[in-house]
Amino acid sequence: MRGPHNIWRLVRTLATLERTGAIGVVLEAMDAPPPVRVAARILGWPFKWLGLKGDPALPPVTRAITALGPAYIKFGQILSTRPDIVGHDLSEQLKVLQDKLPPFPTEIAKRMVAAELGAPVETLFSSFSDPVAAASIAQVHKAHLADTGEAVAVKVLRPQIERAFRKDIDAFYFAARWIEILAPFSRRLRPVDVIAHFEGVVLGELDLRLECAAAAEFAANTERDEGLVVPRPVWALSGRSVLTIGWAEGIGLNDIAAIEAAGIDRVALGHRVLTLFLSHALRDGFFHGDMHQGNLKVAADGSLITYDFGIMGRIDEYTRRVYAEILMGFIRKDYRRVAEVHFEAGYVPADRDIDDFARALRAVGEPIFGMEASRISMARLLAYLFEVTERFGMETRTELILLQRTMVVVEGVARSLDPHLNMWEVARPVVEQYIRSQVGPVAVMRDLARTARVLARFGPKLPALAEAALIRAGNPDVPQRPAQSPRNRVLWLLAGAALFAAGLALGWLLFD
Repeated sequence: MRGPHNIWRLVRTLATLERTGAIGVVLEAMDAPPPVRVAARILGWPFKWLGLKGDPALPPVTRAITALGPAYIKFGQILSTRPDIVGHDLSEQLKVLQDKLPPFPTEIAKRMVAAELGAPVETLFSSFSDPVAAASIAQVHKAHLADTGEAVAVKVLRPQIERAFRKDIDAFYFAARWIEILAPFSRRLRPVDVIAHFEGVVLGELDLRLECAAAAEFAANTERDEGLVVPRPVWALSGRSVLTIGWAEGIGLNDIAAIEAAGIDRVALGHRVLTLFLSHALRDGFFHGDMHQGNLKVAADGSLITYDFGIMGRIDEYTRRVYAEILMGFIRKDYRRVAEVHFEAGYVPADRDIDDFARALRAVGEPIFGMEASRISMARLLAYLFEVTERFGMETRTELILLQRTMVVVEGVARSLDPHLNMWEVARPVVEQYIRSQVGPVAVMRDLARTARVLARFGPKLPALAEAALIRAGNPDVPQRPAQSPRNRVLWLLAGAALFAAGLALGWLLFD
């Protein structure tokens, strides 16, 4: 039973926040109501001595999060991109979590690389630096290949990182289950499913072979995207705990002063971050799911460089169309259509009133339009959206969690570069292009062609399957399909041939 361990982990979390002085900062930044503040201090203070000390050189919240471990660091990374939610000062403190965490010794990294790749580091690389960046799960070394001299980045997992994550995730599951029991209204948010999704994402990030595959796919999808650089992996020098990938030099997006000194257009760069993300999500259905400033740099020519492909998102074509129509509805202020899409997709229970839902969506969208972006309080907007979803019985869509989370992070990154950015205006051309190509008449014909191709592929089997089904429906006691008559066989073959021909014709017209 891990119950006592999970209780201990959660108690120590609150105690650590109290001991490091972070709890007051967090409650103030999140504008917690007085009863919550009092309860948190009462529950945390008696156990203060049990909390972790952390690094006294760090600010209180960063100190507490780094002491608590990698799962908490992941949450801190997300919050670091949202100054409009946690405040500018706390956001700046949390940026340390993106790529400036304490590294582990280089000698340990070299031993791990040798064990994973089956040869000494000196044989594989002509040079191997000390860590150049360290995050919650891994650290990166700059190296040069022994045979070609090419500069590469070598990513090495932290020792025992999977075990550390397991402890945190078990505690999160424990908390989620008790939240569902003690707060029934929270069940529609499916907290256990949310943690399960988080677990899947994290465990995938702990196998660098999967990241290698994701980097290769992402590079292939985006090779024609202007203003984007995606380093390519070196498969022969990668494994479960080691990833070798091309080196790309640039300025971190969290270094605004250096970006300005280099003469790079911050406004254009902020727009590029947002439009590229939307393009990848809608066009490819495969997007970078961890786009905080620590994973993004800008090259001297203004191109955006992406790193760290451990968390990637994938959404199917139907969900992409739903997402695009929702965005387009908000952009056009067509709240009735946004409501209809929610009902059509099953996001809102069918017994709710569509007009009431459209009116609630208008109350969410209208305050955004015509308002200068820096005046929009994302915290208040999210709070109101929460009230709307609760009132209309909308359940959390686990398949959209990563997309929604990444959208929030990307907007935060873009607005750090351009505080006056209007997300809707920047998104409009990308969404309109997708709508034209994927939701209009051409898309309908493309869908019909794909359907015909599938039917044609199974054409030879259709006569037997259909006849057997009809016979069973008419006489359930018949154990086997009787032999086909020559006449019926000819009719079925002609039908299959017609479908096959239709598939070929439509496919040729639309795709060739």
